[in-house]
Order: sequence, then C-alpha cells, then structure tokens
Amino acid sequence: MLSADERIAITREMIARYNRQDADAYVELMTDEACEANYRGAVVREGKEGTRSGLAAAFAKWPQNHAEIVEAQAIGNYVLMCEHVTRGPASDGSELVEPFDVIAVYSFEGDKVSRVEFIR
Repeated sequence: MLSADERIAITREMIARYNRQDADAYVELMTDEACEANYRGAVVREGKEGTRSGLAAAFAKWPQNHAEIVEAQAIGNYVLMCEHVTRGPASDGSELVEPFDVIAVYSFEGDKVSRVEFIR
C-alpha cells in the first residue's frame, strides 16, 4: 500500500502531465478501467483510452489550459485536491470559460488512479 505522501506525489505528477497537455503520459498513471466523472454523477471519460482521447480533445480546444494545485490531502486510498483551472481562449472561437475552482477526488487501486471525480 502506498503512503499518503506517495499518493499525493502521483496526483501532483498527474497534474504536471495535464499542464504539459500530455494525455498519453497522464493516463499512464491510471488503471486500464479508470474513469473521470462528475461527483456522484455521470462518467465523462471512460477507461484509459476514453480519458486519453477526451483530454486530447480538450487540450486541442484550450491550448492554454492549466490547473494550479491549491491544496492536497490524502485520506485512506483517496487524494483530495483543490485545483484552480484556467482555460484561456478556445481554438474554435467559442466563448471564454471563466477560471474556476474544482475539488478533484482521486481514488487509488494499488499504485494507480482508478477514478477521478470532480466537485464543481
């Protein structure tokens, strides 16, 4: 079982990869069946491939997208992160998304993330 510090280090590395807009590297830290979902709600990216392709599309739309870690805490097999996200202008000319805060709950299976749920 990973220590709290090790789980936090993995999620911080996920955010570093996210900020580099490297979807392939991001999903390397996830289980094959991993998903991203709204908290207690619908899955928005299913499986490693669904997460990779969904992030690649988001990165293409928002090339300046960036998440800043405000706070991180490990509890059991979970890491909770408060993140401040800025999108920047969209490449398709759509309306600017205002910066927003999100709580992300990262669930672990062994040394990989199996689920990320967003509270916004």
